[in-house]
Amino acid sequence: MNYDIIVIGSGPGGYVTAIRAAQLGFKTAIIEKENLGGICLNWGCIPTKALLKSAQVFHYINHAEDYGLNKVEASFEFPNVIQRSRGVASKMSKGIEFLMKKNKIDVILGTAKVQKDKKVSVTDKDGKVTEYAAENIIIATGARSRELPNLPQDGKKVIGYRQALSLPEQPKSMIVVGSGAIGVEFADFYNTMGTKVTVVEFMPNIVPVEDEEISKHLEKSLKKTGIEIMTNASVESVDTSGEGVKATVKTANGNITLEADILLSAVGIAANIENIGLEEVGIQTDKGRVLVNEWYETSVPGYYAIGDIIPTQALAHVASAEGITCVEKIKGMHVEKIDYGNIPGCTYCHPEVASVGLTEKQAKEKGYEIKVGKFPLSASGKATANGNTDGFIKVIFDAKYGEWLGCHMIGEGVTDMVAEAVVARKLETTGHEIIKSIHPHPTVSEAIMEAAAAAYGEVIHI
Repeated sequence: MNYDIIVIGSGPGGYVTAIRAAQLGFKTAIIEKENLGGICLNWGCIPTKALLKSAQVFHYINHAEDYGLNKVEASFEFPNVIQRSRGVASKMSKGIEFLMKKNKIDVILGTAKVQKDKKVSVTDKDGKVTEYAAENIIIATGARSRELPNLPQDGKKVIGYRQALSLPEQPKSMIVVGSGAIGVEFADFYNTMGTKVTVVEFMPNIVPVEDEEISKHLEKSLKKTGIEIMTNASVESVDTSGEGVKATVKTANGNITLEADILLSAVGIAANIENIGLEEVGIQTDKGRVLVNEWYETSVPGYYAIGDIIPTQALAHVASAEGITCVEKIKGMHVEKIDYGNIPGCTYCHPEVASVGLTEKQAKEKGYEIKVGKFPLSASGKATANGNTDGFIKVIFDAKYGEWLGCHMIGEGVTDMVAEAVVARKLETTGHEIIKSIHPHPTVSEAIMEAAAAAYGEVIHI
């Protein structure tokens, strides 16, 4: 059974790669060991957002009086909230099935292992092994929840994101270890639904990859909702022998013990590169990632890798872009390399966080003379009408040439606004060009224009 391209893994890297390959005329197969759509659609991005939407609606109902409506006593059945999230994931997975059929891509179910001479063996659920061959093999096996030696996950009391999406009942209390996007989103969801949540973060700031001002503002906002946050702290050990968990936490003032029903470990991800044949084929890895060139070819010609298993940002949209770039290069098209300095990042807690480019600290460290503009959403007419004025927009420009170095946002709906900055930076748009681009009124997106104007001393509404 010979193909032009075989893709291993059907997450947002794999399935997008397969579709683009089919569009380009390649005879394509995709191999998946579990569910089409991978972790993102089934156990990550999509079902998490469904949970957060349920929490947001619950919050709105409980604050109906803020909108001039009669007070309503909101209640919920936790399993129904989880069931809706799983239903959303199932629907999206079925959508991927449709796209595979539409693009005439062969779907092979089973566990794949790459072999020498551009072959892949697939073991199905009955243990039957079938071998396939392709001119090009693209590995997109994704990642899983990272386990720390002192935080072994038992799936019941010490859990990863997968179990957090499908708990049979709501815990009364939860410790969340790690405050990246995964940790903060789950902390926000469970806290909104009534769970007592404590976040433990090793770094000085939560969401540590973000601009410091954004991190500080988010910490303040989450604390206002009742989430307890401990920074510069680390969980040294966990005792699960009792009814719940007891976590020993190291702080600047000594060790303390936290107790909760469940501990969620959200300390990053580990790439799925074990037992897929890399060593036998001779594909080089380093620090748990597959090494590739600028077009995603591994150390062995004809074998490629994309997404969370290579040393680039572990984001769904990055994996998709890498897959498209990879197959277009295989096709011989003129392809631009991905600019990894212009990748947007989004965190879907409330308020949301979105950013692209350099933080203020990074810009200064790189030696730029900068202009910084900020616009508070409290000065936005649309945000005020929405009843969501928590947050601000921050923009950073190079003072010499007007280059848009970075954009950092916190507030309701900012994850849907950050693409403006991504496109503008791609087109090398200057600060003054943003100011002179008329934004519609009333919209929250006006705040981007106002922030740019603030950087140049031309802001109108503050």
